[in-house]
Amino acid sequence: MEAKKVADSKTIMTELIMPNDANPLGNLMGGNLMRWMDIAGGICAAKHCEAHVVTASVDHVSFTEPIKVGDVIQLTSVVTRAFNTSLEVFIEVHVTDITGNNTIRSNHAYMTFVALDYATKRPKKVPALEPTTLDQKKLFESAPRRRELRLILGGRLRPEEAKDLRAFFKELD
Repeated sequence: MEAKKVADSKTIMTELIMPNDANPLGNLMGGNLMRWMDIAGGICAAKHCEAHVVTASVDHVSFTEPIKVGDVIQLTSVVTRAFNTSLEVFIEVHVTDITGNNTIRSNHAYMTFVALDYATKRPKKVPALEPTTLDQKKLFESAPRRRELRLILGGRLRPEEAKDLRAFFKELD
């Protein structure tokens, strides 16, 4: 299986915030934003794997800036690391007014997806990722630590087994 570049699966999705997307205060409901992040991330992951994917985890999502009715959001998703049957995707949300001006970064998250074989619905091996830019390489190199933290928080790894996280914190001493 040939490695793929980040650009091969980069996905950009744009949404206009309408009244039915908002709460009574006129702000985008967080659940709607998370749904769109899941869709954009899932498309990106599926393009990388050339297979159907399911969401396995969502890292911390904080709602730092309100998104109002009439705003336009752009969700950009990129694969940061491919493991065996799973891959990590970084999703970043930017908000602009309808003119395309006043862009701010509103939200971001890391999501993990698992590739599935269509016939068996069982996890399948994913292509490796080949980062090409310095920023892509930084995200690629830090992904094993984020993965270990997810596994610890999910109860699937004991903290003393997290070799990448332990090495990272030793470097900080």
